[in-house]
Amino acid sequence: MLPRSRTLPSRIHHGAVEERHDIRHYLQVEVQPKAQAETEAINPQSNYSKCFDDDGRLKRTGTFWTATAHIITAVIGSGVLSLAWAIAQLGWVAGPAVMVLFALVNVYTSGLLAHCYRAGDPITGQRNYTYMDAVKANLGGRKVMLCGLIQYINLFGIAIGYTIAASVSMMAIKRSNCFHKSGGKDPCHMSSNGYMITFGIIEVIFSQIPDFDQVWWLSIVAAVMSFTYSSVGLSLGVAKVAENGSFKGSLMGISIGTETHAGTVTSMQKLWRSLQALGAIAFAYSFSIILIEIQDTIRSPPAEHKTMKKATLFSIAVTTIFYMLCGAMGYAAFGDESPGNLLTGFGFYNPYWLLDIANVAIVVHLVGAYQVFCQPLFAFIEKWSARRWPKSDFVTAEYDIPIPFFGLYQLNFFRLVWRTIFVIMTTLISMLMPFFNDVVGILGAFGFWPLTVFFPIEMYIAQKKIAPWTSRWLGLQIISMTCLLISIAAAVGSFAGVALDLKTYKPFRTSY
Repeated sequence: MLPRSRTLPSRIHHGAVEERHDIRHYLQVEVQPKAQAETEAINPQSNYSKCFDDDGRLKRTGTFWTATAHIITAVIGSGVLSLAWAIAQLGWVAGPAVMVLFALVNVYTSGLLAHCYRAGDPITGQRNYTYMDAVKANLGGRKVMLCGLIQYINLFGIAIGYTIAASVSMMAIKRSNCFHKSGGKDPCHMSSNGYMITFGIIEVIFSQIPDFDQVWWLSIVAAVMSFTYSSVGLSLGVAKVAENGSFKGSLMGISIGTETHAGTVTSMQKLWRSLQALGAIAFAYSFSIILIEIQDTIRSPPAEHKTMKKATLFSIAVTTIFYMLCGAMGYAAFGDESPGNLLTGFGFYNPYWLLDIANVAIVVHLVGAYQVFCQPLFAFIEKWSARRWPKSDFVTAEYDIPIPFFGLYQLNFFRLVWRTIFVIMTTLISMLMPFFNDVVGILGAFGFWPLTVFFPIEMYIAQKKIAPWTSRWLGLQIISMTCLLISIAAAVGSFAGVALDLKTYKPFRTSY
């Protein structure tokens, strides 16, 4: 029998609760702040405050830079690859303008959300460990259930989107080498299924990392990779513009009558594509869904919301500059023919080795980003299960497994089984629905308004007790309603895109 880990949760023996105060439950099941006298009684050591936070959990170690790395990992994802296509639908005027507006909305509403990390006092109030905890503390009622449903469906969808994007980049590596060897004579068609399965196997392994705080190093690696492939895309765009000798594109975007792989662009398709572009840009900025979870890794003092607001402003400013450069240069290079995925749509063929480096960087980044987004969902299911079956060794027990050159790994059978099933499900659905741009648009539309705008604004109004029909209340509601209309429009355009793709679609037999 494997030895039981020292991180076992409290167990019940003969009606008495056996507490373990010198350790941390690996699931961190809702530990509430203890009274000072009780804390001193159970742990009189003088260094207690150096090891534990004000709520009895282990001290957080996150900083401005680790939070920035988490945000950049979450924001600069596969969404950047579709921005040239998005600007191509909207044109030189509306494309960059929409991008700036989305950035400003995200900075503002993220600041409101950061204030909701603690209930009541922003420095000493009770901490909310997850997005749902913040909604529960500030709004309560059915809005908690609604928020949880939207958040976790969106996280599930993002995992699918990242699986599709990673498989496309894996194929692009092989296809670029194939094009190079054949001199462009071989179309190099291939199926994406094997590559999705490969990515799924990688994620099964990385999904066994126990909790969010332990993936900080993965976020830093992923952030470096995101800058790498964004820089390659930008450089190739600049080189292509120099080769052309001029900028392509128009003020109003793709022209009616343009021939694409889906057929001739009609006036109605022009509308759908423009609306879908809104969803693609919204997806490129989506990270509010895990903002509270990122903020919960930041140490204090200073107050967490101050560090988080600075990290958010810096991260979004940096990513917006990258987005502008990558999207604009991609559109300038290809005009109406801008590919849906800048580095895998084969607008670029050479230098093929540089494309390989960029696509390897995309895959590495998406491995990390998948974990950053899925860890909150993993934690939610595992906490709920621990509360539901507290006496089950399958759910709560951990076992120490010695791993050479790594140390002890704490194995939990429920975590192993449930996370593996989750990755298998996202992989299978990705194989069924491998539509990169359409999936990106739907995810952006579905998550933008409720999670980035509505809940942060409603929580901030409740926390600050802003009276209805005051000028500030009206201003916040106008922002919320405007963003709702944008989300609805983006969803309509993205679903129209799916309807067009389904006309030529065969399950599990899609090739590129």
